Amino acid sequence: MTTIRRATLSDLEALAALFDGYRQFYEQAPDRARARDFIAARLSKNESVILLAEDDAGRALGFIQMYPTFCSISAAPIYILSDLFVDPAGRRAGTGRQLMRAAEEQARADGMVRLDLTTAHTNSLAQALYESLGWQLDRVYRAYNKAIAD
Repeated sequence: MTTIRRATLSDLEALAALFDGYRQFYEQAPDRARARDFIAARLSKNESVILLAEDDAGRALGFIQMYPTFCSISAAPIYILSDLFVDPAGRRAGTGRQLMRAAEEQARADGMVRLDLTTAHTNSLAQALYESLGWQLDRVYRAYNKAIAD
């Protein structure tokens, strides 16, 4: 049985391990200290909502991280669903699906009007999950980004 709950700073070590795994999935070098510092800052400053999935023994299986922001066009608050990661040992058990559903419930409870996310063009497994849950590919807007050098 998987339990999903809102994470707190007391979950920092488990979250740091998962977040480091998430970053490695996106081809970043392992850096547990950086992962710990980043998550600690988000939680201590109340800058994100992190939902943590655990098994019956309390072992962390995965997480989802959402950032609150606003949609100017809707003139309403939304969450950017930035990060979804399930530990490889916990995959294929529905944990990602449960986390996505819990994120939707959390967004609704927090008064958000929408959830937005982006994923890699090559991440077909995630895309299949999102679409199976009713998410729609945005065919109206094109996303751009630009790195700001130091």
